[in-house]
Amino acid sequence: MARRSGVPARVGWCCFLVVALALGAMGQPPPSPRNEDDTPPPPNPRNGDDPWGGGDGNDPPPLPEIDWDFDDRHPRTEVKSYANGQQYRANYDKPNRIFTCKEDFGKKCIAQCPDLCPKSCSFSCSYCETTCRCVDFPGTSCGDPSFTGGDGVTFYFHGRRDQDFCLVSDTHLYINAHFIGNHNPANDRTFTWIQALGITFGDHRLYVGARKVVEWDDDEDHIEITLDGEPVNVDTANNARWVSRVLPDLSVKRIDTVNSVKVDLAGVFSISASAVPISDEDSKIHSYGKTMKDSLVHLDLRFKFHSLTNNVDGVLGQTYRMDYVNKMNVTAKMPIMGGAPKYLSSGLFSVDCAVSKFHRNVGNTHVLALAS
Repeated sequence: MARRSGVPARVGWCCFLVVALALGAMGQPPPSPRNEDDTPPPPNPRNGDDPWGGGDGNDPPPLPEIDWDFDDRHPRTEVKSYANGQQYRANYDKPNRIFTCKEDFGKKCIAQCPDLCPKSCSFSCSYCETTCRCVDFPGTSCGDPSFTGGDGVTFYFHGRRDQDFCLVSDTHLYINAHFIGNHNPANDRTFTWIQALGITFGDHRLYVGARKVVEWDDDEDHIEITLDGEPVNVDTANNARWVSRVLPDLSVKRIDTVNSVKVDLAGVFSISASAVPISDEDSKIHSYGKTMKDSLVHLDLRFKFHSLTNNVDGVLGQTYRMDYVNKMNVTAKMPIMGGAPKYLSSGLFSVDCAVSKFHRNVGNTHVLALAS
């Protein structure tokens, strides 16, 4: 009986050993076989091989240097590019205008005008971004001139050539715009654009204007700025910034090397201004009647206001009031705001339009308090 009982015991131990060996084999990674030509196989991390084929197994192989000077392929941007605030990679199959530069850290930036404005857009190398000049953002003024009000409605206000009109009149802030124009005898129409801003706050006068030229040069700066009659000189470099010694909360920053700036008065306003010409193509499309005597350089603008009161008025300012009622024909393809005489100012820094709300003493105190 003893011998008979020992047989099952030995059989049990044998089964246990077989199962244990099988489980141990399953836990081991398979060996790395060699290829048919006796060359080593690709690295197998499960076998403890270095996944990158060398080194300590943690560092990836170095990326190959990008050659930007090749003929068979188009170059690629080294930084993310944007268009109208959205990521947008240049597509060379599109006819959209392409910009190339080295951004602030020396990396290659290639950006492209978005489909909304394929041939005419602003470009900021620092941000590797293009922006349509006439996107209908609230506070935008563009071209012949169209405005997008604080209520989001876009409209035309033609003003009059060689005259000044109040865009914004509030207790502490007054902004006039100087209009230039060109008469086309072929269609007997006079077209107008904004050439300069006269901004009055407290006892200060800030001028932002586009310099008149016969022939436009993309590499030349056409922006002119003065504060209380003194020139404001900002280096022609990406992100170059000027800060007023008299009013430290007033600054001017370039958003491109030339022809585009952003003017900030902390707590009061932020104004982006770009000097742009009327091209021959623009003139042909819109029948502006441009001649060889003037490039009709003007300002495309975007305003942001931080402290308007509910009494604000002016062509643009009134659209920011809570009780503003739009009386234009909004069913028209492009509504037109009339009533030009009540917005007429006697000079670029005059605060005397018929709807003026400006009070210099109140303005000075208010602006200083907001800036602080």
